[in-house]
Amino acid sequence: MRLFKRLRTKLNYLDKTQIDQIHEAFLIALEAHREQKRNTGEPYITHPIAVACILADMKLDAHTLMAALLHDVIEDTAITKQDLATKFGEVVADLVDGVSKLTQIEFFSKAEAQAENFRKMVLAMAKDIRVIIIKLADRLHNMRTLSSLPPEKRRRISQETMEIFAPIARRLGMYDFAIELEELSFMSHNPRRYTILRKVVEESRGERQKVLNLVSKTLQDGLAKARLPSCTMVGREKSLYSIY
Repeated sequence: MRLFKRLRTKLNYLDKTQIDQIHEAFLIALEAHREQKRNTGEPYITHPIAVACILADMKLDAHTLMAALLHDVIEDTAITKQDLATKFGEVVADLVDGVSKLTQIEFFSKAEAQAENFRKMVLAMAKDIRVIIIKLADRLHNMRTLSSLPPEKRRRISQETMEIFAPIARRLGMYDFAIELEELSFMSHNPRRYTILRKVVEESRGERQKVLNLVSKTLQDGLAKARLPSCTMVGREKSLYSIY
């Protein structure tokens, strides 16, 4: 099936038995979400597939990918935790149940101290760190497809992402997740400032590169004069949110 093929191409690090188990989880999720649509109008199954793809890119284990495909079935369908345990085992059932419990938390933070309490609560609730990782991948895909929601809901989800989920990703060392969550939240929560800042950064990129080249040459010349080994210098461009 075309939908599963997108995920299948990312699973070469797993053995055939594991891939077959993941395919079985996909079929259960496909049937469970058959009548459901996302706000984008797409079949709902496109969301768990996207979440599983994000995690497969990280080379996570088969249980995590199975749970990613099934992460909304307890909350949104008639399937129970016991059904999952019978079909896929306790590990997958516990992961899906853990994600469902996190999804039920209502975040209404306005203050940084309250946001920190929420972050601690999320981390404490997850007995298995994979629950948090699945939830972060779930949030990342939701942020990537946020434009289909009404403006007020976009603002609320963006603020929640910036205050709760991006800091958790940083705390877990998932910096690529954190940066993308921050960028998407900034773009949605404050689109005017995001657009202005992006324009300024793009227009000044050439001049910044000249400065970096000059600094690099100066350092390399200094190393050569001191008869020290040459070195490779690397850098990264700050994200728009971190500049802001």
